[in-house]
Amino acid sequence: MRFKMLPYIVVLCLAVCTSAFGSETPGLQRISEHVYAYIDTKNASPAKSFGANAGIVEGRDGVLVIDSLVSAKEADRFLADIRNVTKKPVKFVVNTHYHLDHAWGNCRFAKLGAVAICHENAGQHMAESAKSLAHPEGFGLTAKELEGTTLSAPTITFTDSMTIDLGDVTVELRYPGPTHTNDSITAYVPQDKVIFVGDILFTRYHAFLAEGDLASWQRVLAELVQTPAEKIIPGHGPVSGKTDVQDMKIYLDKFDTQARTLCAGKRAEDAPVIAQELIKNLPQQQRAEMPSLVEFNLRLKYLPPPEAKK
Repeated sequence: MRFKMLPYIVVLCLAVCTSAFGSETPGLQRISEHVYAYIDTKNASPAKSFGANAGIVEGRDGVLVIDSLVSAKEADRFLADIRNVTKKPVKFVVNTHYHLDHAWGNCRFAKLGAVAICHENAGQHMAESAKSLAHPEGFGLTAKELEGTTLSAPTITFTDSMTIDLGDVTVELRYPGPTHTNDSITAYVPQDKVIFVGDILFTRYHAFLAEGDLASWQRVLAELVQTPAEKIIPGHGPVSGKTDVQDMKIYLDKFDTQARTLCAGKRAEDAPVIAQELIKNLPQQQRAEMPSLVEFNLRLKYLPPPEAKK
């Protein structure tokens, strides 16, 4: 979510916030021998990182964090849960992409001396995020919820791949090409056959598509079906498998086809009605979370903005 999207986010976050607050967020769940994660948040709210998943990989020499949630306060909650699992030092924080719900908590881990790692394209995006941090209301957040949150630039970036050794366990980072964003990466733990894929995969959530390269995204999903991983941690939703990856491919195809048809000749003010019709035509995949993103995607990707109206 970027600053240029702010006018639409204000409206759409109101819809999200109306039903979201009061939800409970469970602690870190054990996924495998070395991996713990937040998974499957229900009734996601902005203050609870829009239901974003995050996790850790624990090795002999320390801990690697994957995604840092939306704020310093959320990162503090995350760190407290990490300390319930292990007292080992947090050595690295990896961002699967630059979006606020996955990266704005970096500042807390930076204070611990953790090395922040992301794709090279994320560095510029994170610098631009200062504009967004100055207008938290655009994301349904308050200044109080973001108290103590500062932007933390990556320490290390990479282009294609990178391997991190935690002693007795390794984490393989890979950039598969443009998908949800042009900086989205995967993090694979071969010893445990667990892969974090960030927002390349949404399971039981409607997906944010507005920045996506849908053709390349489909190709990457097709490759992901061949992963040796036995457990897939999506950016939002429960622990997933290859069927969920196939469902995501179908969702992207159906959304794009239907959106192009329904939006032909229409304007941004038609988005609410089109969104209702589009949801009816989307495949039944139990995507109950964040339905407001459907309208958001239409406004940003398929409909001319208000200023383009003659």
